Amino acid sequence: MNILEIRVLGDPVLRRQTDPVGELTKDIRALISDMFDTMYAAEGIGLAAPQVGRTERIAVVDVEGRRHALINPEIVEDEGS
Repeated sequence: MNILEIRVLGDPVLRRQTDPVGELTKDIRALISDMFDTMYAAEGIGLAAPQVGRTERIAVVDVEGRRHALINPEIVEDEGS
């Protein structure tokens, strides 16, 4: 278990553009695992890579007990404002 530091408002990494993930390497898999550990330790339900100081386009979420790792997610449609 590796708990990462969660960045807070004002940290420049939160304003940077993210980088697409290419190959699903051992390092990327480890990052995803660490992100889940960090999210659960913070009692959260979702976490994006920039929130732990990384620029990869990755997010992890837990929806009703089901874990999902989102790699290179795209918004394809939105509603409301």
